[in-house]
Amino acid sequence: MAPITSLLTPENKKITGTALQGALVELIDLALLAKQAHWNVTGRFFRSIHLQLDDIVKLARKYADAVAERAAAIGVHPDGRAATVAHDSHVPHLDAGAIEDGKVIAVMTDILESIIRRMRERIEATERPDPVTQDLLISITEKLEEQHWMFQAQR
Repeated sequence: MAPITSLLTPENKKITGTALQGALVELIDLALLAKQAHWNVTGRFFRSIHLQLDDIVKLARKYADAVAERAAAIGVHPDGRAATVAHDSHVPHLDAGAIEDGKVIAVMTDILESIIRRMRERIEATERPDPVTQDLLISITEKLEEQHWMFQAQR
C-alpha cells in the first residue's frame, strides 16, 4: 500500500497534523456534549435551545469530517476514537442528567469560548506551514463564533 504524500515538509506536516488532530477531537467532543445537553435541557426556553443545540451538533459533525479528511489528504491519520477524544479533549465538562436552560446557555457559552480560543491558536500555528488548513480552521472558527454569540445573547 502506497502512503499518502503531501507537498508539505515533514515539519510543516507535523505542525498541521497536530492542529488538525486537536480540532478533530474537540469538534467530536462538542457534537457529543451538545447532543447530551439537547437530550437533557429543561425549562421555559427548552424548544429554542433544544433546536439550537442540534444546529451545533450538525456544525460540529460537518466540520469534524472536513478536518479529518484534510488530515488524511496531507498524509496524517486522523484519530476520532472515543478513547482518544476522552483522553485528549480539553473541552469543559458537562454534568449528566437534567440541565436547566439557563445553565445550558452558560455552559455552552463557556464550551464554545474554550474551543474558539484553541482554534485561534491553531489558526496562528498553521499560517505559515499550511495556509489551506488555516483557511479551513478560519471557516470553522467563524461558525463557532456565530454560535457563541447566539448563546451569549440569551444570557
